[in-house]
Amino acid sequence: MPCPPPADVRNAISSPRTGHRGNLLTPDSPTAKAGSTHLLEVRNLATRFATADGYVQAVDGVSFHIDEGEILGLVGESGCGKSVTSLSVMRLIPNPPGEITDGQVLFEGTDLRQISEQDMRRVRGGSIGMIFQEPMTSLNPVLTIGRQITEAFEVHLDLKGRAARDRAVEILNRVGLPDPSKKFDDYPHQLSGGQRQRAMIAMAISCNPRLLIADEATTALDVTIQAQILELLQSLCDEFKMALLIITHNLGVVARYAQRVAVMYAGKIIESGTADEIYATPQHPYTTGLLSSVPRLDASARDRLESIEGEIPDLANLPAGCAFEPRCRWAVDRCGIQSPDQVPVRPSQGRLAEGTAHQVACWESENIATGTALGKQPS
Repeated sequence: MPCPPPADVRNAISSPRTGHRGNLLTPDSPTAKAGSTHLLEVRNLATRFATADGYVQAVDGVSFHIDEGEILGLVGESGCGKSVTSLSVMRLIPNPPGEITDGQVLFEGTDLRQISEQDMRRVRGGSIGMIFQEPMTSLNPVLTIGRQITEAFEVHLDLKGRAARDRAVEILNRVGLPDPSKKFDDYPHQLSGGQRQRAMIAMAISCNPRLLIADEATTALDVTIQAQILELLQSLCDEFKMALLIITHNLGVVARYAQRVAVMYAGKIIESGTADEIYATPQHPYTTGLLSSVPRLDASARDRLESIEGEIPDLANLPAGCAFEPRCRWAVDRCGIQSPDQVPVRPSQGRLAEGTAHQVACWESENIATGTALGKQPS
């Protein structure tokens, strides 16, 4: 069992957020209040990269929100813009060549795009933690695991020396790292893949963030370790009322852990809703294709998995209409001319109750749901 942290550490962890170095803004800092009832609300976010062939619109008008203690799954194929979205939220897009060109990122009612870089540093690692895709390249190879954790304490919590070490060891123990006192002095290359990921999680939660972003946090791990890491993240959310944004291409992970789901394709969110809505009554052909490609335990061994034909389009040369139109078997003429916006799903479409948050960006979604689609019918 982990030992309770010393009294000075408990006081630092439980101190009020207002005016704290680890929090969003100090009382004297310039504010950018825009108003939001959600913990995090992203509105019309757009990010692009300059290349020799022109601009690549990696994120194009993305909007979503997360409430306190909620788990949101952001899913899609590799290259659809999931990671760029998370880096845009954290203002970690390298400029040049990247540039956030539009939108708002409202965290606790404050637009993170409008605050100073100094204030943003207080947010990163303090109010918002992030687990990056590959811990071996994200951890500093010349610093011990313990030093990389205590550095955050110094910046956000004013903890140093023995108090910082005790707190770091306690957190390493909390995330299930064996022999945490010894691992505190180890370097990243001395840890296994699963242990490095646990160390990354310890760093991300070290200052008790209100929001944790997990970007493909279990991709490089074997199935058993994946399950352990995900169970750990869920338990941390329950224990600390922490919100969690899971970025993944693994629909099984989303089905088990997320309350709500947002599906991305070619830089846009093309469908969103509760996990039950998305899995029971998917409305977008891309979402349907993703779900159909997942192996099912109740399927016959002779059944073949479906695949989505074609490839993700070149983001530097997107078609005029819906980006999924070249791959969609239900596409009609309008799909290649005009890009649809997200609209609420009608109750008759998905047989859902009034007031649902289920939204889809597809001209033919209602016809597909009712079996009257006029496009390229499935064979």
